[in-house]
Amino acid sequence: MANMSYCRFRNTARDLSDCVGTLEELANDPEMDQPQNDEINAAERMRELCERYIEAYDAWKSIVKEDEV
Repeated sequence: MANMSYCRFRNTARDLSDCVGTLEELANDPEMDQPQNDEINAAERMRELCERYIEAYDAWKSIVKEDEV
């Protein structure tokens, strides 16, 4: 289900935090069950999207005054 515009970033931040925690666990415990191909592909896509997000965020912040946010 798509996020509602009024809580899109809040909900996505919570989900992204969960994914980051899982990657940290996987990196620190080689005995953990590793994700399957679909999950690996999704993790790679998320990495690409996170890079784009950072670029878009920086561009947005450069034109928005702090008191407007």
